[in-house]
Amino acid sequence: MALFKKPLYTKVTLTKKKDIPSGLWVRCNDCGEMLYKKKLDESLKVCPKCNFHFTLTARERISLFFDEQSFTEMYADMESSDPLSFKGPKTYREKIISDQQATGLKEAAVVGTGRVNTIDIAFGVTDSRFIMGSMGSVVGEKLTRIIEHSTEKKLPLIIISGSGGGARMYEGMFSLMQMAKTSAALARQHEAGGLFLSILTNPTMAGVLASFASLGDVIIAEPKALIGFTGPRVIEQTIRQKLPSGFQTAEFLLDHGLIDLIVHRKNLKDTVSTIIRHFAA
Repeated sequence: MALFKKPLYTKVTLTKKKDIPSGLWVRCNDCGEMLYKKKLDESLKVCPKCNFHFTLTARERISLFFDEQSFTEMYADMESSDPLSFKGPKTYREKIISDQQATGLKEAAVVGTGRVNTIDIAFGVTDSRFIMGSMGSVVGEKLTRIIEHSTEKKLPLIIISGSGGGARMYEGMFSLMQMAKTSAALARQHEAGGLFLSILTNPTMAGVLASFASLGDVIIAEPKALIGFTGPRVIEQTIRQKLPSGFQTAEFLLDHGLIDLIVHRKNLKDTVSTIIRHFAA
């Protein structure tokens, strides 16, 4: 019978598995959905399932926000020194060099001028990849200079904040001074009749929020952005109370009157230009 003529063993031929390129898929930080990276990039890095806005680099924001080839960077060569000769697992100087190589930036802030829907503006943006977008002496100086430039040239000012680091501990009091310096420059800009739109992204925390980021004539946030002075766990441990659901999200802050608008990334450019034209009318 054919049954008894079959071999005792079945030969299995193993073929080499084709390599699958890494980085093709990204997991959403909010809903956990696996997203095809190319499709995510095409959607401006916004999750199509839950509307979570992924972090953008400073250069990506400039590319999306400005009219094509209209942005001119200013003070691009400024770099932080090491005033305290800070030493830790890494020295401050080593950390700066490492983040410069990883990001292609000299510092955590990029400032300059350009056009948004043909409107000339002064602009600043922080990049959370560079020491968490924290505010050291150079970040504070660059932002102060662009604020003063907007005052002198009577340009609307836009600053997009994305900092989870606040003041930069590596510089101690020198970093904390930047909170007062940027705030004072914005006070002078306000007295001169200037317009400042502050745009908060995920995350905007600590010393950045406690200074220039919360001083906008209009404060706009991206959906689901984490915004606050310190993290919710620290607050709960301090006050020994359970915080409300969604505490420190952009939606919670809008409900409680601490920001003015929540705007989807795809609508941000048009919204900003509409607001500027409204104030100019």
